[in-house]
Amino acid sequence: MPTYLRLTIDGIEPEAGSPAADRLVSGAPAFRTWNLDEADGGVYAGIWEATPGKWRIAYDEWEYFHILSGYSIVTADDGETFHLRAGDRMILKPGFKGSWEVVETTRKDYVIRL
Repeated sequence: MPTYLRLTIDGIEPEAGSPAADRLVSGAPAFRTWNLDEADGGVYAGIWEATPGKWRIAYDEWEYFHILSGYSIVTADDGETFHLRAGDRMILKPGFKGSWEVVETTRKDYVIRL
């Protein structure tokens, strides 16, 4: 088994998804997720994409992500707002609650630790 992985989605079929109905705020966002790696201990890495819409988020996991394209707004329940565009990076930690609004279809790569 190799000890490296390039984050490429060439030839990989994405998983389709959407926010849970009880979390949807507006729009009809659709997700595509290419989960490219899993490691022992609940660590995941891949690429995620969402179309415009807004939904509530509540993190039980730790996630680092890097915006590859698009424009999204993440708003914490305390009112702090993060405008995210290509090149932006962020970590959301367990306990983070707020909303995610995709203004322009957004793609990010991610690493999640449960």
